[in-house]
Amino acid sequence: MNSVDLLTDAFTRVQETVHSAVEGLSPTDLHARLDGGANTIAWLVWHLTRIQDDHVSDAAGIEQVWFTRDWASRFDLPFEKNATGYGHSDADVAAVQVGSPELLLGYYDDVHEQTLDFISGLDGRALNRVVDEAWSPPVTLGVRLISVISDDLQHAGQAAFVRGVLERR
Repeated sequence: MNSVDLLTDAFTRVQETVHSAVEGLSPTDLHARLDGGANTIAWLVWHLTRIQDDHVSDAAGIEQVWFTRDWASRFDLPFEKNATGYGHSDADVAAVQVGSPELLLGYYDDVHEQTLDFISGLDGRALNRVVDEAWSPPVTLGVRLISVISDDLQHAGQAAFVRGVLERR
């Protein structure tokens, strides 16, 4: 297994977890909160997708799917167009309202496709390229991609947990 195979497998596991957490849910379930300060499935999946889109696009030097495929307009959220959910308040979480699971999954799948297109052209040496000098030590492409995978799996797992709780009610 090479680095491309490994990254493809990891991002595909994120996609599988996102789909299993979201498919077939009603808008009510997508926006349910286990308590007043809890994240919703809609927010969790939107946020993990925005972060993946933002970080991978930046590392690849390409535009985000959020803009190029007009997802920003389709979601029509009450935030700045470049918002990713980082630092969102409870009210911001509640403001992420989507009409269907297909909207979330459509955006996620477009980001997933662009991510796989980008990583398919990488080799092990490319993963050593510094992509963010704002940190000490500077962040390499490999570290950035693993960070995205880690965050995505955590949030997708949280969404799956919320779904499980909702299904037991």
